[in-house]
Formats: sequence, C-alpha cells, structure tokens
Amino acid sequence: MSTSTPPRLPLGDHLDRMVDEMWNAVSAVDEYTATELVLRMLDEGIAPESVLLDVIARVQGRVGEEWAADRMTVAQEHAATAINDRAVATVSLHPAARTTATRGRITVACVDGEWHALPARLLAEVLKLRGWQVDYLGAQVPTPHLIAHLHSTRADTVALSSSIATRLPTAHAAITACQAIAMPVIAGGAAFGPAGRYATLLGADAWAPDARAAADHLAQGRMPRPNPDHQQFDDLPHLDDQEYTLVTRNRTMLVQAVYTSLEEAFPPMRSYDDAQRDRTAEDLAHILEFLATALYLDDEDLFTWFLTWTAQILEARGVPARSLPPALDLLARELKDFPRSTRIITAAHRTLTTAGTPA
Repeated sequence: MSTSTPPRLPLGDHLDRMVDEMWNAVSAVDEYTATELVLRMLDEGIAPESVLLDVIARVQGRVGEEWAADRMTVAQEHAATAINDRAVATVSLHPAARTTATRGRITVACVDGEWHALPARLLAEVLKLRGWQVDYLGAQVPTPHLIAHLHSTRADTVALSSSIATRLPTAHAAITACQAIAMPVIAGGAAFGPAGRYATLLGADAWAPDARAAADHLAQGRMPRPNPDHQQFDDLPHLDDQEYTLVTRNRTMLVQAVYTSLEEAFPPMRSYDDAQRDRTAEDLAHILEFLATALYLDDEDLFTWFLTWTAQILEARGVPARSLPPALDLLARELKDFPRSTRIITAAHRTLTTAGTPA
C-alpha cells in the first residue's frame, strides 16, 4: 500500500469537487457540514472570492435548476438558500476575508418587492474583499428608505439587484430616484434581461452580469455623476398610451374574467380539484403581471419568454401546458381594444403554438 501523499487536484477540478460536496450538504439541509466545508476551503488557501462565486453561487444556481425541474419543493429551495446565506456569512467572518476599506463607499440593495437577496449579498461580500466600504441593505428596500440612506451616507455608487422581471417598473423608479440626487447606479440580476437590455432601457448608468464583473467594472474608477434631471418617462415615451396603467389597474378583474371563461375553452379544467383551480388562478395572475411588465417595457420578448418558461414548468409538474393558448385567446379577447397588449399576446401565442406546446 502506498503511503505517499495523493496528488493535489488542479484548482478547477478541486472546485468542481467542492461544489458537489457543498451541494450534497445543502440539498440534505445539513448546515454544519456546509459551513465546515467552507471553513476547510478557506483554511486550504482557496481565495474567499472563489469560495463565494465558484462554489456557493454555483450551488445556488443548482438549487434554482432543481426547483424548476420539480425535484425540489419551494420549502426545500428556501431551506437550501438559507444554508447558502449562512455559508456566505461564514466566509465573511473568516480571517482570510478581513480587508481594509481603501476605495470608496457603495450601497448594495435589492429593489422593493425583490426577496431574492443572495445575489446582492454575494456582491456585497465580493466588494468588501476588493476594498470597498459596503452598506448592504438586503431584500425589498423601499425606494424612499434607500434615498434617505444615501442622503445620510454619501455613497459613491448604488448597486441595485433584481432577479424577478416583474420588479422592473419598481427598479426603474429606484434608478431614477437615485439619479435625481446625482447618485450613479449599476444594475445587476436576471431581471435586467440578456446582456442587461432592460438596465439600458431603464437608464441605469452601468450593468454587470454577475458579482465578479460588477466588481471589475467598479475597479476601473469612480462612476460619473448622472444628470439629476432625468425623468422616468424620458426613457419610455410609449407609456403615454396608458395601456400599462389600465392593465395594471384592472388586473384582478382580467384574471377573474379569463378564469371564469377558461373552463369552457379548456374542458379538462372541469375535472380540476380545488388545489389545481387555485394554482390556475395564481398562474393567470402571474401571466397578467408579466403582461403588464412587458407593456411597461414595450418588449414582447419578455412576455414570450415567460410563457415559454411557464410551459416548461407546468410540464415538469405534470400540468398540461396546452391550457396556455386558450387562456391567451381569452385574454386577447378582453384586451381587444389595446393594440400593444394584442401585439404582445399574439407574439407569445404564436411562439407557443409554433413550438408545439405539449398536449
């Protein structure tokens, strides 16, 4: 039997193995093993930023994938996310993560209504490691409270995070409010779309796809102060037609109207039990919420993406996605006098039927 020391794995392979071990602990809701693993990596000399982004963030990504595939319940997803959050705290308290603030001051916050706080937390910790003084405000920060904080701290930049696209109108208000006090905003998170298209549309001063890219961007130098006269409607003149306002205001009525007619348009609904009917009403509410957001942005791709994603989620849960086109037909009938709504619904319907929504 050999007594020699086994060869050390290359860092990439070693991190892959750590991701697997971390996933096993997190998915088993084993907080102690997860935090011990984090401490072991740091004691081995793996950089704290790498532990945060190359291990914990990747595990969190897998959590989302498992939920989408219906291999993890909402409760299990919440438990796993809580353990990952504690793992981030473990990194921040380790001696290897102690740094002195030598740059400037940054406020990191989630937009109001955004409860997915882990991406923002990861960014805050990475920025601390890079030498910034960071005020991390967490999830669901109302814009007035954010502005009051900025007035009292004189930060150099605001980093706004949002993972859910339906929070984009709120994000727009927050971006504009920050810029009104000459505070530059860097936006990040899945809500801002591919390549940050919605961050640009909503007037953010910068966008980054992840925490490492955001930190790299901020390291290039202080962001210039924005024009304080920037107004929300300067970015989105199409809102003059009031479709977004009217659909938002009447969303509950529209859900009820579509739900009431759906049983006739989609006969299998007649055999739904109470839980399935409740879920159908929830799905219709989400559809209306995304339609309103697509109207706000005047972007049919967002609504089409959501419907395609919803079809995949429904099928993963054993729910027939073929109920979606009839629901869209009914919604289009209710909004027949709204040209932008009609265009957006038609585009999503076309994509679903062309792709062959499973029967």
